[in-house]
Amino acid sequence: MTQTTTTAGSTGQLESDAIITRLDAAIDWIRKNSLWPMPMGLACCAIELMATGASRFDIARFGAEVMRFSPRQSDVMIVSGTVTYKMALAVKRIWDQMPDPKWCIAMGACASTGGMYRSYAVLQGIDRLLPVDVYVGGCPPRPEALLDALIKLQAKIQREPGLKNLKRAPAELPKAS
Repeated sequence: MTQTTTTAGSTGQLESDAIITRLDAAIDWIRKNSLWPMPMGLACCAIELMATGASRFDIARFGAEVMRFSPRQSDVMIVSGTVTYKMALAVKRIWDQMPDPKWCIAMGACASTGGMYRSYAVLQGIDRLLPVDVYVGGCPPRPEALLDALIKLQAKIQREPGLKNLKRAPAELPKAS
């Protein structure tokens, strides 16, 4: 055990398995490793999305096994499949109900570009409706491709500024009473 002296002058014990870090680094690490997906399974790619949660591929290794079907409890929307204009408004409404920070993965050719459907009824890419962070190619993409997209999203989240770069506007500062 290591002896440490605190600023008050008292002597305390610091165990060898203690981790000392900055609060913003810990929060960034937690955000990166505890993503809660909102599965928007709209077509055949949803079968591959479901397979990713199975024991063979085990999305739990990346901290994303908690599939939430409530937008208020999710922070990653996985749009998998063909997005029709009839469904687009529902997808947008669910996206708007998700709290910030939030991210989006477009899974499959149909979600990314409309796929083989050049029709008046099919949205030619979900990025026309909401911002996409990672695209997964394929028709349908393999579960390994979704896991790779999840790893890329985690790397992107790690690069994003966390608490250390957030500054409050003067109007948001608490007023002295």
